[in-house]
Amino acid sequence: MELRILSPTAILGYGFPLSSFQAGLERDPHVIAVDGGSTDPGPYYLGAGKSFTQRAPVKRDLYYLIQASLERGIPLIIGTAGGAGAKPHVEWTVDIIKEVLGELKATAKLAVIYSDVNPELLIQELKRGRIQPLGPVAPLTEEEIRGSSHIVAQMGLEPILQALEEGAQIIVAGRAYDPTVFAALPALQGYDLALALHMGKILECAAIAASPGSGSDCLFGYLQEDAFILEALSPQRQCTKLSVAAHTLYEKSDPYSLPGPGGTLDLRETRFEELPGGKVKVSGTRFVPTEKYFLKLEGARRIGYRTISIAGVRDPIMISQIGDVITAVKERVADNFRDIRDYQLHVHCYGKNGVMGALEPQPQPGHELGLVMEAVAPTQDIADTICSFFRSTLLHYGYPGRKSTAGNLAFPYSPSDISTGAVYTFSIYHLLEVDDPKGLFTVELREV
Repeated sequence: MELRILSPTAILGYGFPLSSFQAGLERDPHVIAVDGGSTDPGPYYLGAGKSFTQRAPVKRDLYYLIQASLERGIPLIIGTAGGAGAKPHVEWTVDIIKEVLGELKATAKLAVIYSDVNPELLIQELKRGRIQPLGPVAPLTEEEIRGSSHIVAQMGLEPILQALEEGAQIIVAGRAYDPTVFAALPALQGYDLALALHMGKILECAAIAASPGSGSDCLFGYLQEDAFILEALSPQRQCTKLSVAAHTLYEKSDPYSLPGPGGTLDLRETRFEELPGGKVKVSGTRFVPTEKYFLKLEGARRIGYRTISIAGVRDPIMISQIGDVITAVKERVADNFRDIRDYQLHVHCYGKNGVMGALEPQPQPGHELGLVMEAVAPTQDIADTICSFFRSTLLHYGYPGRKSTAGNLAFPYSPSDISTGAVYTFSIYHLLEVDDPKGLFTVELREV
């Protein structure tokens, strides 16, 4: 007994070589599954309802995936559609699917699963004490719920299982626990849940789990009764014990457990074995159900508007005192705009702790610095004003030892200031206790 799964790419729209994809099809998969999104690009995309992947590459990937799915009569399952999985992201993905089906002159039974959560329902659950923080975040408040532009719940297997049971050929799911799109068909057919979810955990990033890793290449999974086997589909890559074990630890705070909706993967007895042909066999993982069923909630709210300016510094005298100079210019901005208090002003100083900040183990500055000046304010006009004044003041600021008065900064762009629009923050990152794992999710079946 064996179930075969083709993972074409780490995220829909990241692309894949057609040679690798064809090699996967030659292995006769039972399902094609792909992750469509992530919270990694930050809160903007959830808050704004926009995708962080572009339409053209997403359509390119979907064309080949849909064509193969329909020709072979196997399901295509997409999780966290459109990047963040809220209704605008799901509908954006569905529109592309409709366009592809039109070009293929084909019809399909499409299941659309929405993961958006009604704020009023959440407020009721908050009052019932059924919402708790996930990690080091503050307790959720009614204000944060009402202020969030989009709120989603991360679905487990159950809504996707329902779509498969109802005969969907293509499933477009909103925000979903990453392994579920890969584990759903195995769970439906009675395979070991722990192995199915663990395999899904690795397949969701495709060939990133191979060596050398790539998010734009395919990975293949063979699920058996007591183990699963992973295989890279490009001759340039292979799966190794190190690459697969390392990806098992990817994005995990505890090396021995991986929590998800309904339970936790226990990895204490997991074993990795290299097989001939660049394959790795994984066994021993166990699934431990939780007493209560929790769903992760994600929400984002707008906090203002951003303007940035980018400049370089080459003067060793200025570089030697850059922290004091920036502090003094910030004080000048605060004095000049005493009536404007609700703004943020940051300077990211690349070349001197620009990436790690206070955690930088080698804090010595280089011979040149790149400054990203950033103002965030309630309106775009105020953000433009604060950034502009900071930039012009820093440009001509007279620091001790300065030899030239022509200007302290080198600007790569004109205009020097860039209005980047709305800024969002993650407002909800909490767990919701539910009685019905499918209760929050709407499954719609359509003939497309």
